[in-house]
Amino acid sequence: MAAESVFSLFETPNAIWHLYGAAQHARVEEASSLMEQLVMSSREARGRAYAPYSGFRVGAALRMDGEPFSGSNIENASYGATLCAERVALAAAVDEGHRHLELLAVSTSAEPNTPPGLRSPCGICRQVASEFASDETLVILDAGTASDGRLQAEVATFDWLLPWRFNLGH
Repeated sequence: MAAESVFSLFETPNAIWHLYGAAQHARVEEASSLMEQLVMSSREARGRAYAPYSGFRVGAALRMDGEPFSGSNIENASYGATLCAERVALAAAVDEGHRHLELLAVSTSAEPNTPPGLRSPCGICRQVASEFASDETLVILDAGTASDGRLQAEVATFDWLLPWRFNLGH
């Protein structure tokens, strides 16, 4: 599938959701409360990040098989040993036996309302998440707090985030 720039807006009393790709209003409305919780958890996880080299703090919160997990980035002087927040959260969930990624929220220290490409998971994290995601898995990119106090975020389906992902046929 091609990554189209389909965009619509869905608002709730507590959030403003910018929907991309096949993220549908009905699905977002149904999951909105969980999505709000995950964004708040990803912000908390971001606060625990260890990022002394880049200063770029990232928190991730996800839901796998109905259970919540979170993680923060952990940098290392040997950059190749750095762990991304998304993979830390995924590893915790998989270690407990979970295999179906339903929702993934990412919060970064980027300025609010910066382009989504500066706040989205890196390529390695997208590929690792794809092992457990379906095309309909929702990915939420925290965009900060709106002037009216509501949280705001972009929401996309996983197939929009990583079209034509690599897999070994399963």
